[in-house]
Amino acid sequence: MKFNYKQEPGKVLIQQEQLTDIEPLVTIITPFYNSGKHFTQTYNCVINQTFPWFEWIIVNDGSTNQEDINLLLTLKNRDSRITVLEKENGGIASARNMAIRYSRTDFIVPLDADDLISPTYIEINYWALVHNPNAAWSYTDSVGFGTQEYLWKKPFSSEIMKVNNLLTCTAMIRKSAFEQVGLYSELEKHFNEDWYSWLKLLAKQYYPLHLSGYYFWYRRNDLGVLSQVNNNKAVKKKSMKAIKKIAKEVTEKVEAIEFPRASGTENFLPPSFSKVKVNIKNKCNKASNLLMIIPWLEMGGADSFNLSFALYGKKTNFDIGIITTNYSENTWKQRFERNISEIFELPNFMEIKDYAEFISYYIVTRNITTVFLSNSYIGYYLIPWLKKEFPKLVIVDYVHMEEWYWRNGGYARTSGVFGPLLNKTFVCNSNTKKVLIDSFNRNSNSIDVSYIGVDYHYFNRDTISPGKIKEKLHLIGKKIILFPCRLEPQKRPHLMVHIALELKKYRSDFAFIVVGDGPMMEELKIKTKQLSLSDYIFFEGRQSDLRPYYRDSTLTLICSLKEGLALTAYESCSMGVPVISSDVGGQSELIDSSVGAIIPIYQDETDYDSDVIKTEEIQQYVTNILRVISDESYQKTLSKNCQMRIQQNFYINDMLEQLYKKIRELECTPVISCPTELVHEYDYLINDFVTLYTEFENRINFYNYGIDRFAKRELVRIMNSSLGQRLIKMAFSLKLNKIFK
Repeated sequence: MKFNYKQEPGKVLIQQEQLTDIEPLVTIITPFYNSGKHFTQTYNCVINQTFPWFEWIIVNDGSTNQEDINLLLTLKNRDSRITVLEKENGGIASARNMAIRYSRTDFIVPLDADDLISPTYIEINYWALVHNPNAAWSYTDSVGFGTQEYLWKKPFSSEIMKVNNLLTCTAMIRKSAFEQVGLYSELEKHFNEDWYSWLKLLAKQYYPLHLSGYYFWYRRNDLGVLSQVNNNKAVKKKSMKAIKKIAKEVTEKVEAIEFPRASGTENFLPPSFSKVKVNIKNKCNKASNLLMIIPWLEMGGADSFNLSFALYGKKTNFDIGIITTNYSENTWKQRFERNISEIFELPNFMEIKDYAEFISYYIVTRNITTVFLSNSYIGYYLIPWLKKEFPKLVIVDYVHMEEWYWRNGGYARTSGVFGPLLNKTFVCNSNTKKVLIDSFNRNSNSIDVSYIGVDYHYFNRDTISPGKIKEKLHLIGKKIILFPCRLEPQKRPHLMVHIALELKKYRSDFAFIVVGDGPMMEELKIKTKQLSLSDYIFFEGRQSDLRPYYRDSTLTLICSLKEGLALTAYESCSMGVPVISSDVGGQSELIDSSVGAIIPIYQDETDYDSDVIKTEEIQQYVTNILRVISDESYQKTLSKNCQMRIQQNFYINDMLEQLYKKIRELECTPVISCPTELVHEYDYLINDFVTLYTEFENRINFYNYGIDRFAKRELVRIMNSSLGQRLIKMAFSLKLNKIFK
């Protein structure tokens, strides 16, 4: 995962409403000793928190720099939740203890004056501890930044903790547990007081929660307390002596609760409605508060649309919040975070049994007017319950395609089932609308086609210098056929290989460039080598910017078994690159003979994972590819048509403007809610519907998370090692994959 270490939280102060007369639920504590250099950014991080129920106690630990003291007092006067205490210089531990004794809450967050936290840090840790009342503290993965840059994600181990500190200083600590071990130890002015404190808790058999995700930013510099301890031999020796002594008191193994986590099955717990009744976005302006419920924040066509949808809404007076429901590395999270501060990855900090409560809490506290749902199963199955609890709530969904090979229709099926409870369904092509009507009995008036579109200003061939990719891969003079997709059975990469093999019989001046990764990557590399196609097929892996690849390509190949209307088709046309595509989903609504070619599909959708491909289908692709790459004049005509079609009919801002206009109209349309007596009569039935689906989903999660996620990561590491690669090659040469198919 490429991580942008320069995208630090707190660079900008987010303007938010200040609630008055609220009781704090969490206390942030910060020692301050001549800490003005980075303190404004730390201040921004705290004030930007999505959870407003906190007090912030800052202890001025005998600062001597008047400029720093003035800054502290200036920032303190900006927010009534901040209290500044004064004391003589005594070190971090004594300053923190003073703040804890002054605190009014049971949850303590130590935060140094130069470290940073993401906007949702307090909220997710608070929810995690509230729903795990026996846990003593909660912490997240962290980002090291400054003089060192790294991502810190390690499984918790009480045994390793005795010899190596796996944790940082910042966490959310249950004060009642911390008081039982005497708070921070003030053995020395400078020593490893954080590590020592975690060991004291472990010695009393207290256990932590380990939340997944990089929510804490630990500033590394040569002047920090940790550096002072490590760089001073005498201080380090004293510190380690104290650590070794307390480590001996950790006599039993302590296990953390690691997220993501599947709760035990057979619970059959009914959904809980949030008890919080306070709106923290009770605005008087005309902004609408919209919640997106989506599976994850990853690279892909549907995810790219989600990003565009969120950003456009933010620009047009919508307050956007995002909840993701499926565990993922969420490698596109930083893209979303550039403009959206309220992003909650539920599997990172709670079990699925608690999703309903958190979503209801979010709807109440943010005064949500519309829920936008796409590709989230738990989101769909919560619809009846949400409609029961929030009769006036507008719920719309966006369906990309039907998938008969998966859950008998995929998300199109669930959209069909819950259609009567949805205010509107948006689809990315007319074919999907037809499927919803013909196969799932949806009313035509309840569905609107809203094409994804593309930004032709960004995907503009004139803004990208030609030749970079050809030069990089030594393909000058070659006709480039781009194959951009995730390498999985749905995209039929085996067909691409067979097309290259057949094309080789006619010409040798071509190359397929595969951009994307996926579970079939290694299998395809091996097959390419076995068929002597290594000089014709090049694997570039996942790329953040496809424009240089489009710029150097003669055409784009899309041979998927199933698509809605592929984003790569839009992008390719916008860049003036003709597209040859399989006739699936809504592809023919964009691609035809004027911009490329549409090829009939010969493979049955039920043969989802088959690599048996009919010769006639291969030949049709080859014939159309030869026509394009052999006639430069024809190619130029197609290229001009591609750009014109996008600019006239598929500009993304036009698409999104119409989509948001329809959402505003739905918000202004009176909702005809079910009679109160009917809702009351079916109350238990609706609740049990959610209970049963949650139990079902939890069993799936138990299968997914049953193996420790760090163990899974280790298996992936072994698979990618030289030994692992040799084993994979041996397996494929012995055709072991066919045995288990």
